[in-house]
Amino acid sequence: MDDDSNYAVFFFPQALEALGDAMKPYLQDGPAGPHVVCNGVDTGGSLIEMNLTGTGADGKSVQIELMVPSSMVRMIVSMHSHELFGFGPQNTKLKTVSTQPQPSDAASVATSAATAVTADANKAAG
Repeated sequence: MDDDSNYAVFFFPQALEALGDAMKPYLQDGPAGPHVVCNGVDTGGSLIEMNLTGTGADGKSVQIELMVPSSMVRMIVSMHSHELFGFGPQNTKLKTVSTQPQPSDAASVATSAATAVTADANKAAG
């Protein structure tokens, strides 16, 4: 599994009520409501298995498997953070390209248009 992948698992309000205090240490609040952030989810079977990394009483990192009935889960959101991929250079960052002409561009466009009009007028006169 990709180290930069995380999942946010959202529960039905009735499920959170039924799970009670046992679930509270694993929940995080967010704009979309309380959820569990985990680095792996297995949805095969009647239980949804969530793999989390936590901190033990001794301060060391521990791996936690949290399993709940699948009927309690409202939604699972995959969150990925990775580099650009595909064709082309990989070390470039995305740039925002403005479709509006910049003041210097507008001046050069106006100068080009004026030159073209003057050339057409000279051609017609001569």
